Amino acid sequence: MSSSSSAAARRGGKAPGPAGRPPMRDALVDAAFRLFLERGYERTTVDDIVALAGVGRRSFFRYFPSKEDVVFPDHEGCLAGLTAFLAASPPDAEPMGRVCDAARLVVRMYARNPAFSVQRYRLTKEVPGLRAYELSVVWRYQRALAGYLRTRLAGRPDGALRADVIAAAVVAAHNNALRSWLRADGRGDAVAAVDHALGQVRSAFGGTPPAPRGERPEDVVVVVARRDAPLWRVVRELESALGRS
Repeated sequence: MSSSSSAAARRGGKAPGPAGRPPMRDALVDAAFRLFLERGYERTTVDDIVALAGVGRRSFFRYFPSKEDVVFPDHEGCLAGLTAFLAASPPDAEPMGRVCDAARLVVRMYARNPAFSVQRYRLTKEVPGLRAYELSVVWRYQRALAGYLRTRLAGRPDGALRADVIAAAVVAAHNNALRSWLRADGRGDAVAAVDHALGQVRSAFGGTPPAPRGERPEDVVVVVARRDAPLWRVVRELESALGRS
C-alpha cells in the first residue's frame, strides 16, 4: 500500500481523487506520523519527513507552514467550514442552536477517524509545543462562535458579554466530551457524548435541549376558549386536540 493510500485508509476514507485532498499532502502526514512514532516529535525534522515521503522541502511548505501544522492537517478546513456554516445562518435561526450545530462539525471531524484522532491526542499530550499550538486552534474556534453570537445578540443588555460566555461554555463542553472519548481510545459515540455536553450548556443559557435520539420533543397543546364557556366544553376541546375523543 502506498503512503498516500495508507494515510487515507488510516483516516477512514479512500485515497483522495482530483476533488479531494492532494495525495502528496496525505503522504506528508503519513510520513510525519510514522516518524513521530519511531523517533519522537522533537527528533523528527521537516527534512526527515520530506525524505520519507519522497518529495522536496518546497512541497512540504506548500501544504504546511510549519511542522506543527502537519499534526493538525484538518483543522484549517474544519474552521473554514464552521465559519461558512455560521455565516450562512438564516436570520431566524436560534443562536444557541446554531453554535451547538457548528460545534458538532468539529467533533464529526474527529469521529471520522478515531485511530488518527487518538494518535494525535497522545502525541499532543507529550509535546508542550503542540499543546500550546492546540490551544491557539481552540481559541480560533471559540472566536468564530463568539463573533457570530455577538452579531446576533447585538443591542441586547450585556449582549457581547453573553456571546463570549456562551461561546466559551460551548467550547468547554465540546472539549470535555471529546477528550473523554479520546482518553477511552475512541470507543463509543463521540457525537452523542458531545450532544449530551451541549445539552447542559443549552439548559444553562437558554434554548430547548435536543431530544434524545429516536424520541420526539414534548408536544405543547394550546386551547382557546371563551371566558364564559362551560368547563365540559373546554375539556372536550382539549381531549379532541389530544386525539382522545
